[in-house]
Amino acid sequence: MSLYNFKKITVVPTSKEFIDITLSKTQRKTPTVVHKNYHISRIRSFYNRKVKFTQQNYHDRLSTILTEFPKLEDVHPFYADLMNVLYDKDHYKLALGQINTAKHLIDNVGRDYTRLMKYGDSLYRCKMLKRAALGRMCTIMKRQKQTLEYLEEVRQHMSRLPSIDPNTRTLLISGFPNVGKSSFINKLTRAEVEVQPYAFTTKSLFVGHMDYRYLRWQVIDTPGILDHPLEDRNTIEMLSITALAHLRAAVVYVMDVSEQCGESMESQISLFNNIKPLFLNKPLFIMANKTDIVSKEELSEENRKIFENFENEGISVFWTSTVTGEGIMELRQAACDKLLLDRVEAKMRGKKVTGVLNRLRVATPIQRDEKVRPPCIPEAVLKKRAAMATTVDASLSDIGSMTMETDERKKTERDLELEMDDEYVLDLQKWWDLKNPDEKHDTLPEVWEGHNISDYIDPGIFKRLEDLEKEEGLREEAGYYEDERESDDEEMKEIRQMAAKIREKKALRLQESHLRRKVKKPKLPGVVANKKKTPGEMVDKLGELGIDLSEQRQAHFRSRSKTRQILGKRKRSMSMDVGESRSRVRSQSRSRNESGVRDVAMQQKARKLEKISQRKMIRFGKAGESDRHIPTERPKHLNTGKRGVGKTQRR
Repeated sequence: MSLYNFKKITVVPTSKEFIDITLSKTQRKTPTVVHKNYHISRIRSFYNRKVKFTQQNYHDRLSTILTEFPKLEDVHPFYADLMNVLYDKDHYKLALGQINTAKHLIDNVGRDYTRLMKYGDSLYRCKMLKRAALGRMCTIMKRQKQTLEYLEEVRQHMSRLPSIDPNTRTLLISGFPNVGKSSFINKLTRAEVEVQPYAFTTKSLFVGHMDYRYLRWQVIDTPGILDHPLEDRNTIEMLSITALAHLRAAVVYVMDVSEQCGESMESQISLFNNIKPLFLNKPLFIMANKTDIVSKEELSEENRKIFENFENEGISVFWTSTVTGEGIMELRQAACDKLLLDRVEAKMRGKKVTGVLNRLRVATPIQRDEKVRPPCIPEAVLKKRAAMATTVDASLSDIGSMTMETDERKKTERDLELEMDDEYVLDLQKWWDLKNPDEKHDTLPEVWEGHNISDYIDPGIFKRLEDLEKEEGLREEAGYYEDERESDDEEMKEIRQMAAKIREKKALRLQESHLRRKVKKPKLPGVVANKKKTPGEMVDKLGELGIDLSEQRQAHFRSRSKTRQILGKRKRSMSMDVGESRSRVRSQSRSRNESGVRDVAMQQKARKLEKISQRKMIRFGKAGESDRHIPTERPKHLNTGKRGVGKTQRR
């Protein structure tokens, strides 16, 4: 259904959602800050823009609702009547009319308040005018609460309507409830309509599709109809009446011959006569269903006469059973063929055919004179034909005798396969037609890049290969390779032993490195950390290079012993006076913090720089939860994608 796709209608929001969406969009898409230095004209344009934006937003959303909901005058009469039955066309039109009125009222409010905004002489009055305009628009939308809710229910129901194409090839199934209509459509299509042993299981139209003669057909299952006047029929029955009235289809009227549906044959005939005007100018077929319960022979004479009368009137009757499938395909074939024929005849009766015929021109030759011109065949051609006819007759007689012999003798490949069984090999080369028949089983040449590979093979290479193999065998018998193998074995043993030692050493080093990694030691920076050499080692190394530092080494050790003595005295004195030690520790810490400082001025400058670097962090630490900090006056997330209030000439 390409024309009427009701599933694409946009969701209709409630009045509260309508207002929330529009006002939040106005807040997001328009400027939000009025600065102190703004002129009154700029303030007017600022608030004027908000009013216009809100009015346009309401206008667009309401216009979308009005355009997407179908107009009953524009759609097919089938859908127009269907919507009238389901939703009442008066209520539907009133709802759309109220939405249209609300759209015009909002447009008028926006226009009036944009005019009044020109007379706003202060920021406060402009703001109040904007507030009044938006308030009146929202009040108009609040009044449309029930209308919007009704349209949303209609939209949801329309999206669930079946996709019926009113102009395509259609089979329409109708009849009393519980006569087997849903079982019939399940047999023809994959619709999988619910089937239950009680009336009015089908409460709406169901559509299934099938293929016949490479064409797509739709089969429509309608709800059951009861035999009473049109005014007394409910909504479910009116769906079937609407489909019968408007769809160009082949109608299959289903009757229950077993009367298990709860209705007698007389009442089923009465319903048929009641809705017979709806079958006018449509192919009509009677489906006598449930013959698996009551067969044609078991029917009473009165009921048989009913179906005989149908056949006398020219209405085809098919005896079917949806349980066994008897007569289903015959009915489908007859109904589809009759509908195709009727559609072609309808097209021939239409005006389009005459237009096509007028574009066709059939040329008929006109005789230019009264001279007779019989067909003439040259004599040479006649002679050739006669000679060919004689030779063909002779060859046919010879071929006839040969075929009689060959039919007796000739064996097919299948016969050969059965005779030879496992020894049979399919040989296609024996059927090749060559000038020299002896070449049929020759080896095919292998060609690569346009060259035959066999041209590049030495013909004596196989003989040389045999000689080499013989020579090698003689050498092995003579024991030519035995010593070499023994020496090779000894060498290989040594190599393997060496490789095992190397692997063992590697494994030990890996374990040592893993242990070293696990123990975390303090590292010195730079090259010293990598070398880790003591002063004694360094003196020895320099001595090897030719530099004698033995005296310096002794002096170093003497100085180290003196320093150890001094340190020992200090430690003893520190343990005697605890208070003095604390003051010394504080003085030592101060000297460490100020190491590298040249004088008092440099020390003060360093402290000042330290305070300046911590100023921002201290300020953030003092800020509380209620402090509103705006780092920039116009943050990007509020102004991206916006333009100013000024001119738009650049567009």
